[in-house]
Amino acid sequence: MSGDANAIDQAALAPYLEAHIPGFAGLHSIEKFKSGQSNPTYLLTASSGRYVLRAKPPGQLLKSAHQVDREFTVMKALAGTAVPVPQMLHLSGEDSPIGRMFYVMDFLDGRIFWDPAVPEASGNGERAALYDAMNATLAALHDVDVGAVGLGAFGKSGNYFERQLARWTSQYRASETGTVADMDRLIAWLETHMPADDGLISLVHGDYRLDNMIFAASEPKVLAVLDWELSTLGHPFADIAYQCMQWRLPHASGFRGLGGVDRAALGLPSEEAYVAAYCRRRGLAGIDIWSFFLAFSFFRLAAICQGVYKRALDGNASNPEKAKTYGEAVKLLSHLAGKLIDRT
Repeated sequence: MSGDANAIDQAALAPYLEAHIPGFAGLHSIEKFKSGQSNPTYLLTASSGRYVLRAKPPGQLLKSAHQVDREFTVMKALAGTAVPVPQMLHLSGEDSPIGRMFYVMDFLDGRIFWDPAVPEASGNGERAALYDAMNATLAALHDVDVGAVGLGAFGKSGNYFERQLARWTSQYRASETGTVADMDRLIAWLETHMPADDGLISLVHGDYRLDNMIFAASEPKVLAVLDWELSTLGHPFADIAYQCMQWRLPHASGFRGLGGVDRAALGLPSEEAYVAAYCRRRGLAGIDIWSFFLAFSFFRLAAICQGVYKRALDGNASNPEKAKTYGEAVKLLSHLAGKLIDRT
């Protein structure tokens, strides 16, 4: 074995998988995917086929972080619904042969689009169809009857945005490394503009975006939605606002937004058209106080980035040089949110 803390002992893992996954046989190789920094993910190639293993990172972890068992639970529950997910095959305990909890799921051979402008698409028609499929999948997710699929206790009740604002403000203050005036102003604005609880609740993904799904190789069809680590029961508008917020970010940045991109020239829907299609699919007349939901999305992402930045300064980040750019991201996100609320 190498000195890589993420490396997996193939000889120890193989007999365990053969004992716990029906039909699994002949593990040939384990290859770590480069993408996905939170929970290390591996391609398993065996005589019986290809599989994906997703594990907690090695070492001491925050209690509420890296909950691969929550990911396994939600994807297993969604099997058979209108939300496409890989087939879940096994969830280990913490005392697994690799020394940490992991799950195994089917490998799906398809396309992942890392750039929301989708330069590799065959043309404007395919780009439009890809976005429409993504929109339909989001609407289907929010229409899932959580009680019927056994996820009725997957999150807390009460005002989702109130809870989330309190949680992420606390996280931000705990990791604050200096005063960011735009961030302070944004937090104050969100507190004074908090809407009353409207009772809407659904399963929310928490990081819904183009590169967290697999599309079919030769058609604009979603094969699977991935990366459910931040999923919970919450307000459905949090997901669609988060996605639209991301598209407002600069295209030439680590956020891979659509800011500055001529959407019409590429066949991509406008934000208004995308939201309208989502509302039509869910039987909604529209989304009021859209600016609040967008501003909240900017705030939440900025708070997450600040935490990554603080860990980089403390020497605990997996990629310190890259992580330090998150400090600039906090300023960018809170500045863009400031411009948004000034127009409200």
